[in-house]
Amino acid sequence: MNYGDEVLFEINDSIGILTLNHPPENYLALPEFIPVTIFREWTKNDTLKGLIIKGEGKSFCAGGNLEHIFSAGEKGLSLQSLMADGLELLRYIQSLEIPVIAAINRVCFGGGLEIALACHFRVASENALLAFPEVNRNLMPGMGGTFRLPATIGLFESARMILGGDMINAVEAKELGILDYVVPKDKAFEFSWNLMQKMTHDRPVKVIRYIMKALKNSIELSPEEAMKEETNLFCELARDESIRRKKEDGHTVDY
Repeated sequence: MNYGDEVLFEINDSIGILTLNHPPENYLALPEFIPVTIFREWTKNDTLKGLIIKGEGKSFCAGGNLEHIFSAGEKGLSLQSLMADGLELLRYIQSLEIPVIAAINRVCFGGGLEIALACHFRVASENALLAFPEVNRNLMPGMGGTFRLPATIGLFESARMILGGDMINAVEAKELGILDYVVPKDKAFEFSWNLMQKMTHDRPVKVIRYIMKALKNSIELSPEEAMKEETNLFCELARDESIRRKKEDGHTVDY
């Protein structure tokens, strides 16, 4: 499935692969690089166990094409609305109740880094470079970067990185906590695929989604609400497992 020529989506062995397809740098034509309504339809598949986001070719994403985005505003489209649509898309990615991995090769700047930060895991090749360079154009991140980065690495390091506008390499990004894994050159997708398989292979979709839901609850709900919901989710899975075992060999498990 494609959205135009610039976003490709496929499902392989129950794993979704979303490819930003505008090489060599995979600039985003619009903040909402794919309409969230279309993306929701793509990810409604009941068999989907995980999602990997990558860039076509040697780079992940160098950010938004500012000239194109500004010209869209000049043509009567509200810049506020364009950015809000992009923010909603990243919120949806982050809210998915399946694991989402950003497989980062080489360049990951601006809006590209905001996409990566909306993912649950970030894997980068050793030659990757990350930056929020917007300040060099008298701008700032506009799709959640100033929220998600401090939540990941703290206020001081975020201010240093965003106000400085400088690139950091994969090793430094890993030390700061932006990246979860640094892998050999051009191996980000291969490693991400193997990691996703390890987390999801032979796991029922419902178990994967309930675990991800519980983990999200730990951030979004109060401790009491999150733990109560965890117990509820456990008990539902336990009932399912009891029924499965009973059907399989007649053995009843009570919880």
